[in-house]
Amino acid sequence: MSTRINPSILSADFANLESELGRIDSADLVHVDIMDNHFVPNLTFGLGMVQRLQEVSPLPLDVHLMIDDPDRWAPGYAEAGAFSVTFHAEAAGEPIALARALRSIGSRAGLAIKPGTPVEPYLEMLPEFDQILVMTVEPGFGGQRFISSVMPKLSRVADAVGAAGLDIWLQVDGGITEETLLVAAEAGADTFVAGSAVFNADDPAEQIARLRAAAASHPHRH
Repeated sequence: MSTRINPSILSADFANLESELGRIDSADLVHVDIMDNHFVPNLTFGLGMVQRLQEVSPLPLDVHLMIDDPDRWAPGYAEAGAFSVTFHAEAAGEPIALARALRSIGSRAGLAIKPGTPVEPYLEMLPEFDQILVMTVEPGFGGQRFISSVMPKLSRVADAVGAAGLDIWLQVDGGITEETLLVAAEAGADTFVAGSAVFNADDPAEQIARLRAAAASHPHRH
């Protein structure tokens, strides 16, 4: 069972993003948080920045759209070359149509679910997606504490994915440290977004290796 460590550049030095990407080149993907100050109360960057990151990043881009109207905007990120584009269940008007559009462009399609959103309405849609992101904080800001009460929801997704025999990455994002990573892995996660835990470390590469070792040490539930 492969696991992935995807550092979030939300915790990087925005003035030096190219060099910051070099500090995490031992990771699997780069998690890029797009916030519009509407869907979440924060503003980060948009398509132009992603196009530039795509040119300089040593790793594939794992784009997480915390924006209104992803039906309109998400395909542009796939067209920019993002390896994976994840949009929020709460914001999408036609999630299946959007997932199919992203896949047709050549990107992996991801569905993100906020801590308070029930997952059951989306379980029948699982074959349309390549990744499910169960948020372990309320989206909007980095450096928040991990919400362990969403673990049963993550487990329900993992069980449904396993029962259907699907190849879907189960991602968690928010408050991920070596300790909380193990909690999320126990519930079924295999893809871990870590921001401040990586970029605030003296040696990000060493921290990525520690997170990777923690993930690998845990037998996956499937």
